[in-house]
Amino acid sequence: MHASTGILFNHESPLRPARFVTSKIVNTAVAIFGGNAKKLHLGDLSIQRDWGWAPEYVQAMWQMLQLATPDDYVIATGQTNSLQDFVDSTFSKLGMDWREHVVSDPALLRRSEVTYSGGDASKAKKFLNWEAGYKMQKVAHMMVDEALATVGR
Repeated sequence: MHASTGILFNHESPLRPARFVTSKIVNTAVAIFGGNAKKLHLGDLSIQRDWGWAPEYVQAMWQMLQLATPDDYVIATGQTNSLQDFVDSTFSKLGMDWREHVVSDPALLRRSEVTYSGGDASKAKKFLNWEAGYKMQKVAHMMVDEALATVGR
């Protein structure tokens, strides 16, 4: 049995359910842009994550399975950004200032929140020749583009 392990850091796409904060941010920002919402309520904007593009992570998983010898790999961009950075990238793509639309809501703070999560994919680069091509800002922009296209349909 070939049993490789992929430790995948946050990987995003427009397919994420609304319960995920990145989808909540993108969908609410697009709704505000379209005049269908007024505010986005979020918890701690200082948390940091390593956000990548899900289709690239699927490619990495496929590459793991092509190797003759199974092994464990971290799949990540190697770049961490705050939730505020993700919010800023999302609203900036729409030509808006996030500070005019985002409310820090204490009810959304988590007591056990992980404040920092980042990955080192150097082993994946060395053995899989895999490297994330899309970093957080591009990921946020692609999600906004898809959300706008969906609204337009």
